[in-house]
Amino acid sequence: MIPNITKGTRMHGLIAYLAGPGRANEHTDPHLVAGSLSIMAWHNDDELNADAAQGIAKELDRARSVLGVEIPGGHVWHCSLSLRAEEGDLTDQKWADIAQDFMDEMGFTETSGRAPAQWVAIRHGHSKAGNDHIHIAASMVREDGTKWSSWRDFPRAQQAARELEKKYGLEELSPTHSTRGLRPGEREASERRGAPEPERRSLERKVRACATSAQDEAEFIRRLRRTGALVRPRYASGRDDVVVGYSVAERPPKGGRPVWFGGGHLAKDLALPKLRAEWPDSPQGAAEAVAEWQAAARGRRPVTIGREAHEPDPQMWEHYSDEVARLRETLRTVPLDDHATWAHVARETSGAFAAWSTATEATPGPLAAAADELSKTAQLRRYPVRPIRSAGPSARGASLMLMAASMGGTGTAAQAIMLRQLLNVAKAVHDMHKASNDLRKARQISHMVKYHLSQVAAALPSLPATAPTPDSEAAAAVRASTAGQIGGRSAGSVLPPKYVQARTHASTRSGSTRPDIER
Repeated sequence: MIPNITKGTRMHGLIAYLAGPGRANEHTDPHLVAGSLSIMAWHNDDELNADAAQGIAKELDRARSVLGVEIPGGHVWHCSLSLRAEEGDLTDQKWADIAQDFMDEMGFTETSGRAPAQWVAIRHGHSKAGNDHIHIAASMVREDGTKWSSWRDFPRAQQAARELEKKYGLEELSPTHSTRGLRPGEREASERRGAPEPERRSLERKVRACATSAQDEAEFIRRLRRTGALVRPRYASGRDDVVVGYSVAERPPKGGRPVWFGGGHLAKDLALPKLRAEWPDSPQGAAEAVAEWQAAARGRRPVTIGREAHEPDPQMWEHYSDEVARLRETLRTVPLDDHATWAHVARETSGAFAAWSTATEATPGPLAAAADELSKTAQLRRYPVRPIRSAGPSARGASLMLMAASMGGTGTAAQAIMLRQLLNVAKAVHDMHKASNDLRKARQISHMVKYHLSQVAAALPSLPATAPTPDSEAAAAVRASTAGQIGGRSAGSVLPPKYVQARTHASTRSGSTRPDIER
């Protein structure tokens, strides 16, 4: 169950929208399923009309308006709780029980030991993606005029959702991994522009591809600019020579305005401090990076020309394919609970597919789907204070080669060999999820191999007879996945490989969005 929280000031606007037809007439039979006793006593589960919506909004706002309490940033708390479409539908009664327990956990009701705050849960059919869901609208002003605390409401809502999944037998989402979802309205905005996908998705792959292909921060900036993306740095307060973050945007059509996304808002592992953990740290490298950031901010040419402007040596295909094969062997010794290492490997493998997609797919295709799926494992809810840096085999060289792949033709035998080795690593990530009982992610990776990467394999030449023999277990898994079944993996050694601690620190983020829009 996925909670999505927004805050704002327009209670009447929010309730009118939830009780209305929706932007594309997707709302059907809007009605209450749960709420504060004083509201439920006057409103039953009949279909809501405009008058009823106005009355409910007035009741929700009563404590604030009568007592004159104002809350900076808005007093309206809006949270949608949604299921995946594959989970089917729940009954109104079950949603009512879930909503009541959720609001108890969030501290809006008498169970908190304080005065309750007014709230309602509204159900109005499936979302455009087919998800069964409810919307909870609540006042952040309690009936006695005190304020409900929104401190850490995002992680608290996630924790409450995990507990309710167990209590009500719902599909349990991973407590380890967490991805940045699309904000409400992003899909609709991309459809209005005629874009094949929301900008957040395309930018995430470009950043991931360039970060994995680059050997230092300056090269990352130059590669990112070569993709056509707009790049701007975020400087430390009062400085213009210390970069602490960055934002990217797709180049808008003539007369349009770019929509900027911070790196950490694209994906949790793409914040600048986490990217820097993968690059060497030296005064000269920092100075070169600052010069490239400043050139990007001013729209000037890159300061230097690096290896991004040259084709890599074709002889390196075999070397980097062998390195990915060694990476797969190394993963046999990584413990299942070493989440940081598995996230690191998934990040590099996702970056390799993202680089291949950026180089060869004019519109999002199977390579983009593979990059997007593996990126979910690359993002953790909690990162180690000192991010790890692999001292062993890596998939970064694969990204370098695939970033230079040709757009035309049907690919090369070298690409076919590289694909097989990357499939071996993807299969290892699948096995990790399956052995960890994270069956949802295991199924998603299996589906990605069966329906997406099989298309890529079919378009590439057959492996030559002299090609390195692939991991027999991984090859069998790929064949099994084509038939819809994936086998398990032997446990292997529990000794981890050698890793070096990087001297960087994790970062945090915060933000809010409007309440009068639907997830």
